[in-house]
Amino acid sequence: MRGWLASSLQRKLSVVIAGSMIVPLLALGLFAFMFSSRVTEEKTKLTGSDMLEQMDANLRFILEDAETLSLFLIGERDIQSYLARFEDRNADRTEIIGRMTNLAASKSYIANIAIYPDRFGPPLMTAAWFEGEIPIPSELSPGGGKAWSGVYPIQNYSGVQNVITLVRPIRSVYNFQHLGWLAISLDEEELSRNWSHPDFGQGSETAELVSGQGTILSSPDKSRLGRPLEGFAPGLLPRISEQPDSAGSVLYGEGDSKVTVLFHREPLTGWMLVGTVPYERYREQNRYILFLTGAAVAVSVAISASLVWFTVRRITRPLAVLTRHLSRIDPERPLPRFPTAGKEDEIGRLGRSYNLLGAHIERLKQEVVRGEARKKEADLRALQAQINPHFLYNTLSSIHWIALMSEEKRIADMVEGLSDFLRISLNQGKEFCPVGQELEHIRNYVRVQSIRFPGEFTVDYIVDPALEERRMLKLLLQPLVENALIHGIQKKGGPGTITVLIQPESERMRFTVLDDGAGMSPERLAEIRLALKEKGAGSASASAGTSGYGLCNVNERLLLHYGPGAMLEVDSRAGGGTRVSFSIPSLEVSYESADRG
Repeated sequence: MRGWLASSLQRKLSVVIAGSMIVPLLALGLFAFMFSSRVTEEKTKLTGSDMLEQMDANLRFILEDAETLSLFLIGERDIQSYLARFEDRNADRTEIIGRMTNLAASKSYIANIAIYPDRFGPPLMTAAWFEGEIPIPSELSPGGGKAWSGVYPIQNYSGVQNVITLVRPIRSVYNFQHLGWLAISLDEEELSRNWSHPDFGQGSETAELVSGQGTILSSPDKSRLGRPLEGFAPGLLPRISEQPDSAGSVLYGEGDSKVTVLFHREPLTGWMLVGTVPYERYREQNRYILFLTGAAVAVSVAISASLVWFTVRRITRPLAVLTRHLSRIDPERPLPRFPTAGKEDEIGRLGRSYNLLGAHIERLKQEVVRGEARKKEADLRALQAQINPHFLYNTLSSIHWIALMSEEKRIADMVEGLSDFLRISLNQGKEFCPVGQELEHIRNYVRVQSIRFPGEFTVDYIVDPALEERRMLKLLLQPLVENALIHGIQKKGGPGTITVLIQPESERMRFTVLDDGAGMSPERLAEIRLALKEKGAGSASASAGTSGYGLCNVNERLLLHYGPGAMLEVDSRAGGGTRVSFSIPSLEVSYESADRG
């Protein structure tokens, strides 16, 4: 073997190069298999966690809706008046049952709404239950708050139905005297639809709802309802309890029964969603990945060996010719040297090109590093912008409900309009939106300003309905309407009208905002038009003033996204109002992809 290699440079190079390529290929294949296996498992866990989080969101919506409905019912005036009496009246009973029936029928997950009076008569129910009584939890007292029961069966005309009931005492709003109990029962079958067919990425998963005490509240397998999870999976709950996070995963079992258990705790009730993925699924997919990796490595090795043999043969053939020529030289005399310094040959040119390429690569590397730093900074700003609006929306929603509860309708309308205004302004970070959404943004702005300045202005909309689904750059019209209100109508000193006109214009859309306000002098109009022609909002703001700054910002965005053809056109005269218009291409919905760039 050694003699066979030593007798040929071509064989040596072939073996060395092929080995240096094949060994890394095998190592890379092994690494790819191990990494892919780990990624598959982590991806399954991540997908499962996302699915459980989505299930929890649906469950939380139902629970919060049930609690909101219970607060509404226990404080409802007619129900309070009915329970405060000492005798039952059939007409009042029928009316209250009818209201509760309408509420229950509007929500498919509500099986029954029942009121149990303390002073008289049978309970008021929306469903005909032949068996089953209100399961008042032991920790719930007449003077306490609310509590959720476990799952329990009831008998009605269609058979056995499993329900979970929210129970809370009804007290007088005047003297807090206990008047009875309210029970809202949720249909377990409807709840279980959220996790009857989970898709964690494998296809044979299960998910169940477990109470804080470890009792199974909802499951696709109805035989497990009301039974402790510990009886089916001993030691699982303690292992989950050891996890500090509200969501995560643990491995449970051994051998063929080994599973990945995903969990997500519901903070509202202390319940927990538990999903399981058989570990055998990972092994099946890993075997498939191993087969693909082995096939890819084998094909790569074959191709690499062929390329090495072909390349080495092409390289060594001229060397073999050179060797024959050099063998004729007198071996006693040294070979002449061929200095390469200062030579304009291929090696010299290749070296200089390499140096230029290396310098260019270094510059590109620095630019990539700076670009990645800017990207991370932008991602952080985007994340902060995403988090802060959520806090603002929740705060505005709380103010809205407090105003409604205090019967402050004007404050509630203003807060609701402001919340919608901000939500549309942010637009989930997208640059483009439908024309209809831009109009809705204006309406929310007008709604807030109408409460602030009642009777001072009106807004008319003349819009071609066919254009409402077209795409446009967001936040173009609202600054124009605001400019017309502040610098036109308010300076007029009396009521005024703003008109928003949107019409097709060949392959473009024409947007016009008119007002019958104070208008502008010729000198001021010339100043605004000059500012619009300048490049950059900073320079424009210095010459155009406060009113022109908004116009210049809109004009700058139009020029950046649509080109010179979209420049703002402004016409005005003193005491005769102002007209601001522009035209942009009429874009289809598919232009939305521009936001992803």
